[in-house]
Amino acid sequence: MAGNRKDSPVAGKRDLKRQILARWQLYLLLLLPLIYIAVFAYVPMGGLVIAFKKYNVRQGIWGSEWVGLKNFEKFFKSVKFPVVMRNTLTISLYSLVVTFPIPIIFALHLNAMPGRRYKKVIQTVTYIPYFISTVVMVGLIFQVLDYRNGLWGSLFSLFTGKTAPNILANGKLFKHIYVWAAVWQTTGYSAIIYIAALAGVDQSLHEAAMIDGASRFQRLLYIDVPSIKPTASIMLILAVGNIMNVGYEKVLLMQNDLNLNYSEIVSTYTYKIGLASGITDFSLSTAIGMFNSVINFTLLIIANTLSKKLSGSGIF
Repeated sequence: MAGNRKDSPVAGKRDLKRQILARWQLYLLLLLPLIYIAVFAYVPMGGLVIAFKKYNVRQGIWGSEWVGLKNFEKFFKSVKFPVVMRNTLTISLYSLVVTFPIPIIFALHLNAMPGRRYKKVIQTVTYIPYFISTVVMVGLIFQVLDYRNGLWGSLFSLFTGKTAPNILANGKLFKHIYVWAAVWQTTGYSAIIYIAALAGVDQSLHEAAMIDGASRFQRLLYIDVPSIKPTASIMLILAVGNIMNVGYEKVLLMQNDLNLNYSEIVSTYTYKIGLASGITDFSLSTAIGMFNSVINFTLLIIANTLSKKLSGSGIF
């Protein structure tokens, strides 16, 4: 009987109440982020319904006419759809292939370097570009790659005696400029998590390997790389889950009429339809945003499932 009383729902509620009262400060701290997430993440999701409506500002969200999947069909049948998807996937995949492994390689080499002071200098120098604002970054790109007075134009004229080609107007080079500028800006900062993981490696493993005659490269390959493998797997899953989210600010600032056919991506197209164009279409822009999110979520699930099967680690 006593055991039944202890296991009853009433007793369970009393125990939970005691736990909350005993640790009320922790629950109060937990309450603040939960309120923030609810107000700024979940409540606005109700506005996604306008993707299925012909939204009218006067009629409001719930008073607007229901059109079903017509906004999605409008996007899929649009002349811009193949161009926008091609550019988004090309830039995203190119960026993933280049910017994901480089911070790992950088962290491994930095960890292998002798001299603590030298390491700190290298870390500081590589971290700084990450904190440069997007506007300033694009301004630097334009200044350096200017075919008349920039570093590119000056060096080309110096060695050839001719005027440099305008590579900023060459649409085919847009993705290369975007991705390699991102490498310069983010490599140092992205390497922090891998450097932290390498700092937790047991030094006795390296000592034992050195006694066995292992070279520095062998220790890097068989001790350092396996130690950051779980971290790299999780970072790769997150990167794949954001594969459709190309930073629109940088792309938008780098766009011009000459490279638009190669630089128009989903996010910039959505921005122009929803806000920048003369006739704003909130329903269509919401539908495009929802399509983008569904693709990202699907890729995230696939990447997480594959990671758990291949390496045994995942985010959920």
